[in-house]
Amino acid sequence: MKKEEKVYLYLLTLHALLGGLLFAIPLLGKLYGLFILVFGMYYIAQNKNRNNEALVMAAYAMSAEIVLRMTGGAFLNEYGKYLIMLFMGMGMLYSGFSRNALLFWVFLFFLVPGVVLSTVTLDLNSDVKKAIVFNIMGPLCLGISAIYCYRRQLTFQRLLGVITAFSLPLLVLGTYLFFYTPNLQDVITGTQSNFETSGGFGPNQVSTILGFGIFVFFVQLLLNSSNALLQLVNGGLVLFFAYRGFITFSRGGVYTGGAMILLLLAVLYFQANFQTKPKITGIIALSFLATLAVWSYSSVKTSGLLDKRYANQDAAGREKSSVLTGREVLIESELKMFFENPILGIGVGKNKELRQSQTGIEAASHNEITRMLAEHGTLGVVCLLILFLTPLYWFSVDRQNVLALSFYIFWLLTINHAAMRLAAPAFIYALSLLKVSREAPLVPRE
Repeated sequence: MKKEEKVYLYLLTLHALLGGLLFAIPLLGKLYGLFILVFGMYYIAQNKNRNNEALVMAAYAMSAEIVLRMTGGAFLNEYGKYLIMLFMGMGMLYSGFSRNALLFWVFLFFLVPGVVLSTVTLDLNSDVKKAIVFNIMGPLCLGISAIYCYRRQLTFQRLLGVITAFSLPLLVLGTYLFFYTPNLQDVITGTQSNFETSGGFGPNQVSTILGFGIFVFFVQLLLNSSNALLQLVNGGLVLFFAYRGFITFSRGGVYTGGAMILLLLAVLYFQANFQTKPKITGIIALSFLATLAVWSYSSVKTSGLLDKRYANQDAAGREKSSVLTGREVLIESELKMFFENPILGIGVGKNKELRQSQTGIEAASHNEITRMLAEHGTLGVVCLLILFLTPLYWFSVDRQNVLALSFYIFWLLTINHAAMRLAAPAFIYALSLLKVSREAPLVPRE
């Protein structure tokens, strides 16, 4: 076994132990959050970002965001986004950025009028700073990450190093959830999203990260496991994260993780030669059987309620009136705001306040697309077009980054059900802009 493979297994073990310690002593969360900040700055400065250390640390911070919030290790509500922007900024300070990233400077500039407008339109009784920061930090983190990543050259092996950086805090989260959740039969009594199986945190956001974890360990299994032990470990973690994702009863993250894997396999299949295609077909078949096995196990453990949840039924088997659990009402109200204020929109953070006064519903947006339209108007349309089209254009002319479409679909699906509450969609979107080089044709390992 290679040295780096041994290090990977040691780090996995260390992070699994850390998850258990954080559950037993939540105060350690603050030390963990501080460690990521201090070590990240030291690591990037020490190496002067020669090998994109900023990207590795940003990936680590992104994966750690949820568990830091759970354990009080996030010193600020948007701590994960601040860490990513800090690491990306340090990376650009040491190794620059592409002059051709003008599109994303335009993106950031077009966010400004909405912020300025909100200082005038928000109610005087509102916490103006909090309302603005809550809604603008996601796009701001995305813009800065995109400028760093835009056509930045990276070897595929280094990209797999970024995937490894994602994987370590994911295991902290997985271990924490394992210890947190009591007997499932005691806490799963209905088909609604379940806080008890999500570490006491928002199931929608936890499911998002668990779904991403399914993809991360699938990539490790498929493209970064050169021996049977690594295949066993990474394969087991794929199944574990699928199970944990299912029992949150929040569907968005699981669907997204599945879509990422399907896109990766499709890209690999169409880029593969004639001899490799049957191997990929076999992987698809095995993946289907593994999914069926995890689903069956999860269904039994939840006394069949999981099946009803995904069939959009309540515990009694009755069809629920809303497929999107009420999100369509929020979407409809935000589209109405856009059509009534099409030029500059209503201002950042105003949509929650306006919706409550018009409909009596007090809820923040779950959809980043309609939020951008409502709060930024026509400038929001331009920003969305930049985000939608740029990764697709670059993938059409350069398909070396085989993970690009998977990163892109994660961003697109996540912002439709969880907006940008987490740093994940902002940072992962940026990875779809990387220019990846491969020394040899990419084939799944034996």
